Amino acid sequence: MTAAKFARLGKLALRDLRGNLRSFWVFLACLALGVTTLTGVGTVADAVRASLDSNGRMLLGGDVAVSRMHLRASPQERRWLEAKGQISEIATLRAMARKPGAEALGASALAEVKAVDALYPLTGRLSTEDGADTAGLLHQGPNAVVDRLLGERLGLGIGDRLTLGDGEVVIRGFTGREPDKLAGQAAFGPRVLISLDTLTATGLAKPGSLTRWTYRLLIPGGERLGAPELEGVRKEVRAAFPDAGFGVSDRRDPAPGARRAVDRLGQFLTLVGLTTLLIGGAGVANAVASYLDKKRRTIAVFRALGASSRDILSIYITEILLLAVLGIVAGLVLGPVVTLTGNALFGHLLPFPLVVQIEATTLVAAAAYGLLVALLFTLWPIGRTEEVSAALLFRDEVNTGKRRPRWPFATAMLAALALIGAIAFFTAEDRRLALYFIGGLSVLFAVFLGLGAAVPWLARRLPAPRRPELRLARNNLGGPGSLARQAMLSLGTGLSLLVAIALVDRSLVSELKGGLPERAPSYFFLDIGKDELAPLTAMLAGSGKGATVETAPMLRGRLVSLEGVPVEEIEAPPEAEWVLTGDRGLTFSEDPPASSKIMEGAWWPKGHQGEPLVSFDIELARALELEVGDAVTVNVLGRNVTAKIANLRTVDWDRLAINFVMIFSPNTLEKAPYNVLATLSYPTPQPIAEEAKLVQRVSTQFPSITAIRVKDAIEAIGGVLAQVMTAIRATASITLLAGALVLAGAMATAERRRIYEAVLLKTLGARRRQVLLTHLIEYVTLAGIAGVVAAGLGTLAAWIITRQVMEIAFAYSIWSVLGALGLAGALVLGFGLIGSWRVLSERPVPYLRAE
Repeated sequence: MTAAKFARLGKLALRDLRGNLRSFWVFLACLALGVTTLTGVGTVADAVRASLDSNGRMLLGGDVAVSRMHLRASPQERRWLEAKGQISEIATLRAMARKPGAEALGASALAEVKAVDALYPLTGRLSTEDGADTAGLLHQGPNAVVDRLLGERLGLGIGDRLTLGDGEVVIRGFTGREPDKLAGQAAFGPRVLISLDTLTATGLAKPGSLTRWTYRLLIPGGERLGAPELEGVRKEVRAAFPDAGFGVSDRRDPAPGARRAVDRLGQFLTLVGLTTLLIGGAGVANAVASYLDKKRRTIAVFRALGASSRDILSIYITEILLLAVLGIVAGLVLGPVVTLTGNALFGHLLPFPLVVQIEATTLVAAAAYGLLVALLFTLWPIGRTEEVSAALLFRDEVNTGKRRPRWPFATAMLAALALIGAIAFFTAEDRRLALYFIGGLSVLFAVFLGLGAAVPWLARRLPAPRRPELRLARNNLGGPGSLARQAMLSLGTGLSLLVAIALVDRSLVSELKGGLPERAPSYFFLDIGKDELAPLTAMLAGSGKGATVETAPMLRGRLVSLEGVPVEEIEAPPEAEWVLTGDRGLTFSEDPPASSKIMEGAWWPKGHQGEPLVSFDIELARALELEVGDAVTVNVLGRNVTAKIANLRTVDWDRLAINFVMIFSPNTLEKAPYNVLATLSYPTPQPIAEEAKLVQRVSTQFPSITAIRVKDAIEAIGGVLAQVMTAIRATASITLLAGALVLAGAMATAERRRIYEAVLLKTLGARRRQVLLTHLIEYVTLAGIAGVVAAGLGTLAAWIITRQVMEIAFAYSIWSVLGALGLAGALVLGFGLIGSWRVLSERPVPYLRAE
């Protein structure tokens, strides 16, 4: 094709589009909505990553952080770190904060204690709510700055005294901004900030206590260090202290697992956004088919004037591509705008300022998805016009939809579909999740496309009802202008997704709360000294009828290597990654746990004095490809201990009782300084007031022991999950908006036929009520079928996710299913009745004359 001819065809395409943009509002809206969702999700994920990068030094509190449990850095270790730059020492632990002299209900509360030195913070500024400098206040005596929530729980204000362990502190302010708060471990209580000297006076950081010692390192010129240099520093620390048990992180990932969590959540929301775009593709296809149907006479004129099939194809492909580009560009603009608006309104709620950056890769990926979806859903209707003769176009006023495009169009559609799947799969951080999602989405589309074809087929074969309204509704469902295909695809997929998410959310909540009283202990007690164990056990055992106390020695240690391979070099599957990162709880025992079953190997004999042995969780061992006889090395209190796996056992994590991945033979750890962990369980739930009184007595008599109420810990985890599920539900809800657009477009397309039908019926004596009832029966039938099938598929998907992927109990919620049915009914009836009202409002004379 010459340039001149291409220019002429382009002019014809633009001229043909002039005045016809109203026909493409659904086309543009569906594409723009899908691309906006993809761009918005991607921009938010990019902004969080950019914020972690730009604020990493402040969020971590330095360039590199070195930490370990139990053991403070030795003078030699400190000198080595100080040679690298400026360091700040921090200790974090859990403790019971108490109101002095009070033993009433509510006089104690679990708190997260953070003790800092005079150099803290190395970056950023620590301040109180009123903006005062916190660092100075902490080092002027036994002072503390606390979260306002703790003050409210204990009824304390500024200037009041607070008991921690064996000492007292004076509250000098309420925490305002803590720059490195995100870098801490998961918090189960409000923060208490004190100095390291004050911590020593409290007696909380005694040998064996669960205290994490962290050293933040600020390297001169460190802000200019790239990833290779930072990784080099981490390797230097490991090489200098191979047996120290230090965990090393740097400012690239200041919060434990934050970057990975952002990547995975962003990936999931991107896949949901892609679903929105694909659902909108039905509206794109419907808009193009309707537009080309109206252009049959124009196409016939082109053919009569000598235009070839290739010329006609070029004109309409050019038109569709121009419109697709317009919709995609609108989405690429709106996505970042939505992110910027959200940041302006809610950015202050984040723990760090959000740096919104427009990444080219995000825009290119969203544009590629948009263009491929546009091609996927427009090639079929365009291809149907290529080989049609002018005479057939003039005759073909009623019988449409029977022609099929030539094989190149079908091939191109398959190629577009394959490219969409390939981009989603190969750009995914978790390819298994992408594969599951693509497979599930393919099943959903296949089911609802099949259902959209089956409903008209079944309607045509039903016996004709005697009542005219039912007969007309059946004819509408089975006729050539049936809305079944659009209604099934547009609503079914989105509703299935929402039902699945709602039921997964319900199952998670049920797992966290519903089964808790029967299976889980009421309290965990930490940092129990050996001399405190007997009196504490007696107190707990006498706290209520049937009270059961379980105890186990406990230390924290870090896995160093498996079979001689450093854990940093092991690529573990997602379900086992957590074992290799951070510190793990360790214990030793003469006897196997009552709740475990030895599956392979054998337990060590009593009084074993040979080589160190360890019992390992069988599921994690299989995931890490460990067998009986393999060697694992853990670092405990700065010493590497290598033990041989003696047996593999089952671990019932669902009980939330005392469970450990690794249990060692007593000769391995019994000489180390350790404390004891205890749980308290009741056969029936106790009144909250009685539990609170018990905790108060424990914290008064044993000030260094920490009590954690299991329900409170579960609620803290549930709060985080609720926020994540809210984001997922909000994004998934956009799929229904896309479905609504598709449905609105389908009804707008069918409006002229329905008006003519209504005019004829009213001319023949039908009442407005009868016509409206006909439409109502049709819409209720479509909504019911779409809702019931979506509820079934969503329930099946939720069952697979909970039972097979998450391995938790599936909790069914009838309200989630009824919500799907109600939402389907509201959307179909809402759009349908609006369309019916417009149909019945038209005057009959112009339509009778036109026909």
